[in-house]
Amino acid sequence: MAKPDNRADNAEHLQQHINHTEENLHEAEDYLDEHASEISAVEKQTIEAKNERRKQSIEAFADEMKDEADQ
Repeated sequence: MAKPDNRADNAEHLQQHINHTEENLHEAEDYLDEHASEISAVEKQTIEAKNERRKQSIEAFADEMKDEADQ
């Protein structure tokens, strides 16, 4: 039997995802700042691309939270 759709804590889980993603984003930015002269251009580009995806994820989580609040 399938579990019922319990959405009571969706906003809380979404906020946790946002917080975790923002933490990873800031850690990566700090890493880039602290090790700018030591990392390769490829590594820098990889981290910057990943951070762009993180920013997009944060926006998507925030939109989803807004949708949850509207329901």
